[in-house]
Amino acid sequence: MAAKSSISDIDAQIEKLRERRRSLIVKSAERFARAATKSGLAEMEIADEELDAVFEEIAARFRKEEKKGVAHATASPRRPAAGATGTAAQVSHDG
Repeated sequence: MAAKSSISDIDAQIEKLRERRRSLIVKSAERFARAATKSGLAEMEIADEELDAVFEEIAARFRKEEKKGVAHATASPRRPAAGATGTAAQVSHDG
């Protein structure tokens, strides 16, 4: 009987991990959606293939910085987009 209990425990743990994974994916998607909306990127008509390529370039850049041991990469100041005025908090993309 102990084996059934052990298998049941493992199944419960697997289900909890699956739910945790789903939650992390949703949070990550929401984070990127907020960034895309804030930057105005979400309003632009950009082909999925082009977006995929841009995100691959960004990921490669940050992977390269991780390998170099640059811990402050995420704390670097953000440059405004070309032609943008004001700070990110001042610019509204709500339409």
